[in-house]
Amino acid sequence: MTLWQFLTAAMPLFSVFILLVLCRLPARQAMPLSLLLSTALAYWVWQMPLLQLSAALLEGLVIAATILWIIFGAIVLLKVLTLSGAMAVIKAGFSQLSADKRVQLVIIGWLFVGFLEGAAGFGTPAAIAAPLLVALGFTPLAAVVLALVADSAAVSFGAVGTPVLVGLAQGVPGVTAAELQQIALTAIGIDIFVASWLPLILVLMYSRFFSEQANWRYGLAAAPFALLSGLAFTLPAYGVTWWLGPEFPSVLGALLGLAITCSAAHFNILTPTPAIKQSSDNAATLCSENSDSQIAPKAVLNAIPLWQAWLPYVGVAVLLVLTRISELPIKAWLQGLNWQWQGILGTELTVSVAPLYLPGSVFMLVALTAALVFRLSKTEIGNAFRQSGTMLLPSCIALAAAVPMVRIFLHSDVNALDLPAMPLALAALAAEYLSDYWLALAPLVGALGSFIAGSATFSNLMFGSFQQAMAQQAELPQTLVLALQMLGANAGNMICVVNVVAAASVVNLNGREGEIIRYTLWPMLFYCSGAALVAFWFFS
Repeated sequence: MTLWQFLTAAMPLFSVFILLVLCRLPARQAMPLSLLLSTALAYWVWQMPLLQLSAALLEGLVIAATILWIIFGAIVLLKVLTLSGAMAVIKAGFSQLSADKRVQLVIIGWLFVGFLEGAAGFGTPAAIAAPLLVALGFTPLAAVVLALVADSAAVSFGAVGTPVLVGLAQGVPGVTAAELQQIALTAIGIDIFVASWLPLILVLMYSRFFSEQANWRYGLAAAPFALLSGLAFTLPAYGVTWWLGPEFPSVLGALLGLAITCSAAHFNILTPTPAIKQSSDNAATLCSENSDSQIAPKAVLNAIPLWQAWLPYVGVAVLLVLTRISELPIKAWLQGLNWQWQGILGTELTVSVAPLYLPGSVFMLVALTAALVFRLSKTEIGNAFRQSGTMLLPSCIALAAAVPMVRIFLHSDVNALDLPAMPLALAALAAEYLSDYWLALAPLVGALGSFIAGSATFSNLMFGSFQQAMAQQAELPQTLVLALQMLGANAGNMICVVNVVAAASVVNLNGREGEIIRYTLWPMLFYCSGAALVAFWFFS
């Protein structure tokens, strides 16, 4: 590989990091520039045919539209709950369970997000959890950063096991069901020692960077409760993986964790002692950044029961689970209405969309039902849609550039120079010099896949066979290396541009994506490093 070819393959990564993180450009400016530069280099240096480039761009636009539909549905549901006063009731309910934001963060950010990830995946958990955290008094920046960090460990088995059952099953040649089970057990086994610390990381980040106390000690005071919640998820998830396989560890592990952690909060077991000055993020800043944090009148709080206020989110979770279980006829029926574009522009690229199966359709159905239940007027429903559309506009630009750039990156294997796809070329270059250190690097490759592809499933699909080959070359256990690929893909979810843009859009934080990634980069590196250290400790 020549220097120019290496720079071309690395351009999507370099340009995004430089423009978004270092130059601090908003995503709606950084991503179009990255797309333009990457497309030009792919054509002139990688020598991709113009038809292949154009087809990849069109495929990316279709996929971006499906992501925007998910975001739009989540925003509409949020607006409906806000206008009805249900969001204020949810906030009051959490305050009754515990007024301590550290406890609220663990329950919502860690366990509720884990449940949503297991049920739906693909960026929807952060889009739901971020506005909930804002309603509880967290600043929008804190809500997005913490929700993204939390939406990581459960990704191993997100969307009812899709990263394993689709990502690894289709991305690793010759892998058997028994091997997949062992890979999943190895991954969650490592997570017991690594991911169990993530709730403490969340609390420490909140305490140091987003609370009025602004010190580590305030977060360390909640360490026993945070560690309890971490183990309350990872240990049940391990048991579910061993007993039922990779479909339901995140869903059932999070549900059991919620039961344990909420009971501990209710009975003040291991909960932190309240500070003399209880943390509450600056209300003026919060209200100026996001008007959804305003509290409904007391009459509204009395008019809507807590169970009814929660019913829309419970309905979303239940519907997402029911529509993802293959044994039920609902999934096949929803996927039956499937629009396909085969052979885009005469290439081998194909894209398909099942609109009713998308999580955005579930959000929209629940939002409209909630509007009727809460008796919103036509004017209020119209306002919800208009406000949601206004919030979505900046994301349209960012995603319409980011996703096509990723698709060019992935489909660059069609070229006049007979080069492999750009990510595989970069990985092969790393393998040539770094095979002796592969236990440390395998998680970073998985994280790279999620960062550029926007999904742990796609990361496993893209790099699964490469990780298998590296395990053989480095004479390492294949099961272990693929487990590290899974965990790295989880970590990459924290910095994935698509997820960052989606979560920021829901709380009207467009333009600050680089700032968000600067916060989430360090927990991502902790997750990858921790997984590598545990692998060295137990398996080297």
